[in-house]
Amino acid sequence: MLQELRLFLTALQFFTRLPVPGWVGHTPEQLNQAARYFPLAGIVVGALCAAVLWLSAQVLPLPLAVGLCMVAGILITGAFHEDGLADFTDGLGGGYTREKALIIMKDSRIGAYGAIALILVLLLKFEALLALCRAHSPLFVAATLLAAHSFSRLLAASLMLTQRYIREDDSARAKPAAQQLSPTSFAIAGLTGLAALLLLFAAGAHTANLFAAVFAALLMRAYLAWRLQTRLGGYTGDCLGAVQQLTELAFYLGLLATLP
Repeated sequence: MLQELRLFLTALQFFTRLPVPGWVGHTPEQLNQAARYFPLAGIVVGALCAAVLWLSAQVLPLPLAVGLCMVAGILITGAFHEDGLADFTDGLGGGYTREKALIIMKDSRIGAYGAIALILVLLLKFEALLALCRAHSPLFVAATLLAAHSFSRLLAASLMLTQRYIREDDSARAKPAAQQLSPTSFAIAGLTGLAALLLLFAAGAHTANLFAAVFAALLMRAYLAWRLQTRLGGYTGDCLGAVQQLTELAFYLGLLATLP
C-alpha cells in the first residue's frame, strides 16, 4: 500500500504543482508505473476546482466564479496540459512534414495556431461550465468536474497503451512518463475513470447523459489518435496534453447536448 501511495503521489507531483512529501522521490521507472493514477490525479484537480467554484459563487457573480474555477485549474496544474495543447496545435498546424512538426512542438514560443486553439478551448469551456452552473445544482456541476478531469486523463493515458512514443532525444520533458502503458496499469486507471462517471450518475445524470458525454470524448480521442498516427506515427508528451484538454471539452459538450 505504501508503494501504491508513492505512485499516486508521484502522479500528483508530475501533473500538478501540489506539494508532496520528500520521501516520494522521483525516478523514470516510478513515474512510468504512476501512469495508473493519472485519472485519480484528475479527480483531485477536479475536486479542487469544484471547491473554488462553490466558494466563489457564494460571494461573486456566477461568470466570475466559473472564471476563477478555471484559473484554479490552470494554477494547480501549472498550465501543463494547456501548454501541450498549444504546442500540439502549432506543430500540426505549421509543420508540413513530420520532422518540421516535431521541431515546432518543441519550440517554447507560441504561434498563431496555438494561441487561437487556447483561446477557443478556454472560451468554450467557460461557456459550457457557465451553462451547467445556471441549469443544475452545485453538486451536479462538482460531479461533472470530477468526471471530466478524470475521464479525459484516462483517454490521454490510453494513447500510451495503443501508440508509441516518437521522440528519441533524452531531453524530452515527458519521456519518463511516455513509455508503453501495461494492460494492468490501464485497468487500474480505467476503474478510477469509471468511478468518477458513477459519481456523476449518483449526482443526478441519466444514462443518456453519461453515454453522450463519454461518446463525445471517445469520438474526440479517436479523431486525435488518427491524426497523430497519420501525421506523426505516434505521440509526444504535448499530444497527451492536447488529448486531455480536447476530450475534457468534448465531455462537457456531450453532456450539455442531452441535458434539459
